[in-house]
Amino acid sequence: MSFDALLTLSVVVLVLIALIRNIAPPDMLFLGATATFAALGIISPAEAFAGFANEGAITVAVLFVIAASLRETGVLDSIGYYLLRKTKTQTGVLGRLAILVIPSSAFLNNTPIVAMLMPIVLDWCRRYRVSPSQLLIPLSYLAILGGTCTLIGTSTNLVVNGLMLENGLPGMSLFELGRVGIPCALLGTLYLLFASRRLLPERKDLISQLSDERREYLLEMQVLEDCRLVGQTVEAGGLRHLPGLFLIEIDRGDAIVAPVSPSDIIRANDRLVFTGIVSSIIELEQIPGLIPLADPAYEVSPERKRRRRLYEAVISSTSPLNGKTIRSANFRSTYGAAVVAVHRSGSRIKKKIGDIALQPGDTLLLQTSPAFLKKHRDDPAFFLISRVDEWRPLRRDRAGIALVLFGVLLVLMTTGWMNTAIAGALVAVATVGFGCISASEARRSIEWQVLVTIAAAFGVGTALQNSGAAAAISEGFVLLTRPLGLTAAIGAIYLLGTVLTSVITNNAAAVLLFPLCLETAKLYEVDSRPFLVASILAASSCFVTPIGYQTNMMVYGPGGYKFADFLRCGVPLTLALGTLTTFLVPVFWPF
Repeated sequence: MSFDALLTLSVVVLVLIALIRNIAPPDMLFLGATATFAALGIISPAEAFAGFANEGAITVAVLFVIAASLRETGVLDSIGYYLLRKTKTQTGVLGRLAILVIPSSAFLNNTPIVAMLMPIVLDWCRRYRVSPSQLLIPLSYLAILGGTCTLIGTSTNLVVNGLMLENGLPGMSLFELGRVGIPCALLGTLYLLFASRRLLPERKDLISQLSDERREYLLEMQVLEDCRLVGQTVEAGGLRHLPGLFLIEIDRGDAIVAPVSPSDIIRANDRLVFTGIVSSIIELEQIPGLIPLADPAYEVSPERKRRRRLYEAVISSTSPLNGKTIRSANFRSTYGAAVVAVHRSGSRIKKKIGDIALQPGDTLLLQTSPAFLKKHRDDPAFFLISRVDEWRPLRRDRAGIALVLFGVLLVLMTTGWMNTAIAGALVAVATVGFGCISASEARRSIEWQVLVTIAAAFGVGTALQNSGAAAAISEGFVLLTRPLGLTAAIGAIYLLGTVLTSVITNNAAAVLLFPLCLETAKLYEVDSRPFLVASILAASSCFVTPIGYQTNMMVYGPGGYKFADFLRCGVPLTLALGTLTTFLVPVFWPF
């Protein structure tokens, strides 16, 4: 092995150790390694930064924006609600999640899908007293399994496809990976349905431990004629056992329904009186056709709501609002705000919100203009003003447009009429142009750390090739596997990919494996495609540790998991999928 090869391997080993010990972020480590290789002359400056112009990396960036547009317009949220609302069993939830998550993550980035569905799953768990630790790991695993079914399912698939094109190899079609990805997804789903319940712990939800300590507001909502709740019972509409929210009464003009039973039917123009915490009020307020009634100045239009903010404000002892009702306070002209809900410490308010006479210490939940905090921070009318950061008005009026644009993207990619990166860029720009997502939200939706890691890792992969390190490793790899045949070599590649992606990022693992696959195929004198497919599937399938895949980290805290929980549930699944992949890859991609 040459000096350059030894030097390259030394740097790569140091990067891997730093990643495992979490010494520095992955993007900084790979960027530093790439710059080091360029400074040592192992790769040229052009090769060091070629990853930033790679087609796969660019496609990943625009798909972040497209997925965010479906999230911002409420498409994913609505699908999740309708899918889970009628099931009462844990197995039923897992089955319905599989129906939604696997197809969705086959075409969208996994992160926003898990981010949107996690609150829905937590809500269901609270209602039916099921530990979230039984469902959140399966949610992450289903998203990972779906990502292996198409070319655009994960960033890893796109990155390797971009490397293949750069090296003169034919790129993959949209559904090529599905030949093995779909059988793996079916096997993984069966495993989760029948085995995960026994392998996963039942731990108390960490979030629910805090819910009793939050302030409760009184909230009055009106059911509009086009609301999805009209004609449903309280229980079927999802208003029974809401986390941190209680339906006190239903006001129908002359008739008052109280206490409210699960079988009571919700009608158009009903006034629903709730008491609950801010986070649950935000979820309730996002149901189309259900609007707060405390203040007629409340903005209902999705377009105008996007220009508003949500704040909590505490009435001071010298406030001119003391003794006034909300109706007579005229918040719109005085403060540019509308009252959404009211909290009074130590007692539950029994009057209708509009008739409440305000007192010092009352906390108001206000829908305001963005300038409210700046204008009234020092206003003697309020003790304290704080912004509710988690409130995010959805662009439901643009949901249809977002779905059409996503459909156009799938048609362009499936038919091959247009290059994947170009089609994705055009659709991403169109989502901004048609108001499905703002330009600033589009920029924030791109996970820049992921992109920098991907782009910088290309330089490390090139260094492994240029220095001869990849060829040297592959020679040893071939010597070990040759007696067992090519199928064993595929299994070994999958095993190596699984180990790498369990301790470092999945994209970095795929990039490091790429030159090894090329060199191994060259030494065996066979097509490199089977090895590359095995490496993609291995790098895209991290079930053994929480650190190898972002969605695993997302569910780690809310599920109250320990590191060993991923090992207990993930190792058998990895072995089963590895075995299936090892035997199916040579069938569909002969050597």
